[in-house]
Amino acid sequence: MTPDPKRRAPTGETPPKGLLSVLVGNTPEVRGEFAGQVSRRHPEAVTLSVSIQAGTTDPYPVVQRLTAGGSSSVDEAAQVSSGATGDPAVILRQDLIALRRARRDVHVLLTLPREVDLAPFLLRLWRSRIGADSLDDHYDCGPVLATVDSATLLRDVTDVRRSARLWADGGWSEPLTAAEAAVRQIEAADTLLMATPGDSPTPEGAVALVRHLNSRAHVMPLRHPPTSGAALTGRRSPARAREAWAASLEAVTLLPAPPDTPPAVSSLVWRARRPLHPGRLADALGEVMLGVLRSRGHLWFANRPDAVIHWRSAGPHLDVREADRWLEESDTHAWEAASAQRRTLASWLWDDYYGERRCEIGFTGPGLDAERIMGALDGALITDAELSLGPAVWSGWPDPLFGATAPD
Repeated sequence: MTPDPKRRAPTGETPPKGLLSVLVGNTPEVRGEFAGQVSRRHPEAVTLSVSIQAGTTDPYPVVQRLTAGGSSSVDEAAQVSSGATGDPAVILRQDLIALRRARRDVHVLLTLPREVDLAPFLLRLWRSRIGADSLDDHYDCGPVLATVDSATLLRDVTDVRRSARLWADGGWSEPLTAAEAAVRQIEAADTLLMATPGDSPTPEGAVALVRHLNSRAHVMPLRHPPTSGAALTGRRSPARAREAWAASLEAVTLLPAPPDTPPAVSSLVWRARRPLHPGRLADALGEVMLGVLRSRGHLWFANRPDAVIHWRSAGPHLDVREADRWLEESDTHAWEAASAQRRTLASWLWDDYYGERRCEIGFTGPGLDAERIMGALDGALITDAELSLGPAVWSGWPDPLFGATAPD
């Protein structure tokens, strides 16, 4: 899992970069179990374990760090102190650069707590810095690994009674449910390591659920994972990694096709080109959300023609809010400010009448009734007669989800 520490680049060649992998987990026990496997199998690898605790008065948290493994030269040259208060991304960037300077080809396993919102946090950690050392200069990106305790998985992704605040891009997030925090962690991973008691097989339903929550990830058992391979030690450039993390945070995106798994869990994607009637959508929510464990996507409300409406649920909790503005053909500044992925997707799906505007939501749950969900959402779309009335009339429609009427 780690490069040969004795290997050196031939004279005149650029020395190899270090490799930085990230480890999270839905319980400390299973996260620690994999970190222990890495230490036993690859004693030259360095594990940098992190905890983050909100301070009582300081807006920044207390960041505790502990290193394990690696050579004595790493231990001596990169003393990692505990109890620093500040931006975790800045503190960890300094730690990681110190570890690389101590050994050029080091492989670091950065173990992060559940209080981190992975995608925006990693974007900040790997942010390019003009005139200063960046992680790009020292490391390639390894996989983002998530250990999943199958025994607590369903409880975690349906827990809406507890709230959580996650550290993301330089600050704490707004309060969100524990279920939302758990699902985000699974969705951000490149490799999912499934843990079960003893040597018992991983429940089929748990595997199916994580495959539907993250269809692009490798899924493997935690007890006997391979010692190497792309799922555990694959390298990619920091630029490609940042592109993937940023794409996952886009307000407007194209959802992946549902995976083909046994019927314990199913997924579907609903798409529509015309806007939704806010009142009819509110009335249809009971039919739409019945049996749904996770849903996410974006919508176009007729009474809010300029706003991208973000839709996200985990367990029985649904969050609907304005997240962005639709791109307009004549708004050059907005097109230039949009990401390359957003511009490409908008051009690809552009409609002469609707422009970029469209609706798309993905749903996951056990035995979803696709006909019921699709029918309820289709029934909430505005009719041909309502479409002909235009935005001036739509803006006056009552909006149970956002308030009495849309703002002027």
